[in-house]
Amino acid sequence: MNISRQGHGETAQALWVVSAGIAEIRSEDLAPADQHGAVVRMCYSGISRGTEALVFRGGVPESEMERMRAPNMAGHFSFPVKYGYCAVGQVEKGPPDLVGRMVFCLHPHQDRFVLPAAMLNPLPDKVPPGRAVLAANMETALNIIWDAAVQPGDQVVVYGAGVVGALVAFLANAVPGTDVLLVDVNRDRAALAAKLGIAFGTADMASGFDVAINASGSGEALGEAILHAGQEARIVEASWFGDRQVCLPLGGPFHARRLSLISSQVGAVPANRRARWPLQRRMAKALTLLADDRLEALISGETPFSALAAHYAAILTDPATLCHRVVY
Repeated sequence: MNISRQGHGETAQALWVVSAGIAEIRSEDLAPADQHGAVVRMCYSGISRGTEALVFRGGVPESEMERMRAPNMAGHFSFPVKYGYCAVGQVEKGPPDLVGRMVFCLHPHQDRFVLPAAMLNPLPDKVPPGRAVLAANMETALNIIWDAAVQPGDQVVVYGAGVVGALVAFLANAVPGTDVLLVDVNRDRAALAAKLGIAFGTADMASGFDVAINASGSGEALGEAILHAGQEARIVEASWFGDRQVCLPLGGPFHARRLSLISSQVGAVPANRRARWPLQRRMAKALTLLADDRLEALISGETPFSALAAHYAAILTDPATLCHRVVY
């Protein structure tokens, strides 16, 4: 459904979740850009299935609603809400050095918008705009690798072959001498692992590892990591469970093996890097890491923006969805 709310200036079209499980395209006024702002015409946006599905079903706990607010979202998680954070577009108006440039920024699904120029990240020449929708996921994966402190020679297990898990395994696999295993209950994800050059297996193949990273959104996977970790191994929980409770096997080998269970969240750079890595530097690095053509395997489908409201629920609930690209 399209709902028009016309003002006296220019308007934009945006996807809103108006209640749990219901999305529609709304027309809204486009704010004028001041001397520090820029008008961006969206070319592509990416659907981050895990987080957006949580928002779509109303699964953000009330206690976390403020912390979970994404930059430039509108509304509230108790609905209606305009949410999303993987935006790639071309600057139409703004500072001369940005006009005409392709940029990545954190913004919901919307055909045109105005942002401060400082929030725009120009794309490296070697990164195609359509692939740059993976930038936020790559930034998250980079932060997870830092939290996990993956070292040369480590045996690394990554649970969950979704976009973030696959990117974490991809980065870990590039560390010299590492042995990386990507684990997923969906055996079809073996084809994705092969395209990325990563070994694929099941949970029973992981034993005695140095580092485990859970990006599966499954408490059972985290339990498997605890049961099969090596002595004094690091286990990083990168999933976000929203309003779901998780039961963990903290008896058995957990204490005897002196395991470290660590949370990772992209909202902050790890403390040992924070003084040297402002968020803008981290994003710039994430964008350069997208130059590898193998990462096209993470784009699992495309939908025109005009049809997004009608297909949004199906995209979010399809287990085959990786990064779904919206084309404007």
